[in-house]
Amino acid sequence: MSDLGRILVAFGLLLVAAGAVLLLLGRLHLPLGRLPGDLTWKGSNWSVSLPLMSSMIVSLVLSLILWIINHFRH
Repeated sequence: MSDLGRILVAFGLLLVAAGAVLLLLGRLHLPLGRLPGDLTWKGSNWSVSLPLMSSMIVSLVLSLILWIINHFRH
């Protein structure tokens, strides 16, 4: 049962960290979702957004961070 408690605490800390990162990114006014390469269609009562370039940049940054962490762990 203590393993379940540790897992729940780890997920809670991960959610807190993700929330803090989202708050900080919101204050930086980054144009994620509005970059060239992000597709948006708008109708009279609907809109569809496909953030391709933003997704690629976020993936590249996260991959680089995880690669650096893995590099220093070994």
